[in-house]
Amino acid sequence: MKEYIEDVKRAVQVMREGGIILYPTDTIWGIGCDASNSSAVRRIFELKRRSDSKSMLSLIDSDAKLGYYVPDIPDVAYDLMDLAEKPLTIIYDNVRHMAPELIADDGSAGIRVTKEEFSQELCRRMGGAVVSTSANISGQPSPANFSEISDEIRTGVDYIVEYRQAEQTRSVASGIIKLGSGGLVKVIRE
Repeated sequence: MKEYIEDVKRAVQVMREGGIILYPTDTIWGIGCDASNSSAVRRIFELKRRSDSKSMLSLIDSDAKLGYYVPDIPDVAYDLMDLAEKPLTIIYDNVRHMAPELIADDGSAGIRVTKEEFSQELCRRMGGAVVSTSANISGQPSPANFSEISDEIRTGVDYIVEYRQAEQTRSVASGIIKLGSGGLVKVIRE
């Protein structure tokens, strides 16, 4: 059994009860919750002091689950995911089955298929999308490591994952691409 399974189980239990967690992702440490739970999503916005006009992305564990959230997946999405050399967030149109706070006025939302083992197992056991947003107050620098996360963020969540807290990893921002109608591909962040 993997060393982090009990951590995953506890994090999933907290999210299923409407709580928010602090956890390692495929990029940096993130704040997360069940992506379908509006009250939990609102708590994250409040904790980060983030304007609700700014979006947050969600992680899923497999591109096989993408169709549940995006009814019409452009073929190029799969090519982009396959070719990506670092984590890639794709903004899709007409997203469904997520808290309204995660969906922009135009119906779009950012979704990333994580390939990192902990966040992948977290999403798999959750059975759906998990919100992922940087573990900082809006406007402040994103912490590169767990040790840089403020006490305000740490005390504002319901569960802090123990796995990977001691790592001093280099943070990597995901690439962000927006896919629009008619095959439009717009690079938001490389």
